[in-house]
Amino acid sequence: MQANIWNISGWIETTEPETLKKQFDRILKECGFGILGFQEHHFQPHGYSALWLLSESHFGIHTFPEESTCYYELSSCVERQFKKFLHIMDIKETPRTFRSSPALSFSKSYQSL
Repeated sequence: MQANIWNISGWIETTEPETLKKQFDRILKECGFGILGFQEHHFQPHGYSALWLLSESHFGIHTFPEESTCYYELSSCVERQFKKFLHIMDIKETPRTFRSSPALSFSKSYQSL
C-alpha cells in the first residue's frame, strides 16, 4: 500500500473569525471529516489563525485583515472527503497529491535525542 496525501490551498475574501470558524467547521463535518481537535489564536491588533486536527490529517486558516483575505489549506489522506470539500467549496483547480516514496530519515545526530 502506498500512502497518499491530497492537498489544496487558496485564498478567500472573508476575514471575520467567527464566520470562518462556523463555516469551515460545518463544511468539514458535512464532508465527513473526523474533527479530533481545534485550536485558534486572535492576534493583536488584528488577525486570526485556526487549525482543525482531523482524523484524516489537518485544515488550517490564517487571515490577513489588512488585505481583506484569508489563506486556507487542507491536507487529507482520504480522497472521498477531500473531493467532497472541493465540491462544496466549488474549487476547480487541480489539487496536489503527495505519495510516499523514499521517506526521509532523521540523521544519526537526531536519533540519539
